[in-house]
Amino acid sequence: MEVKNRIYNNTLYVLLSGELDEHSAYNTRIKLDEMFGEKGFKQIIIDLSELDFMDSTGIGVLIGRYKRMKDKKIPIYICNPSMHAEKIFKMTGLYEIMPKII
Repeated sequence: MEVKNRIYNNTLYVLLSGELDEHSAYNTRIKLDEMFGEKGFKQIIIDLSELDFMDSTGIGVLIGRYKRMKDKKIPIYICNPSMHAEKIFKMTGLYEIMPKII
């Protein structure tokens, strides 16, 4: 699992690449928490175009980050979901808390 980020125009852009599952969840959680702890952004966009697989552990990682940012009033949006991620987000209702944007 690879996690890349950059801040541009008050937005934190995050790209998740690979598989977000029980094997990568711990390290991904730590990386995201470090990124989300930075200053200088008012919203987060997570790009899932390179996410090949996500299981329930990966869903938990994203929900946990959502809850943390919700407390800070910083919204999280999803863009470019892979077919696999799109299916999971629709089935679980995650788009209701982390809307999909174009």
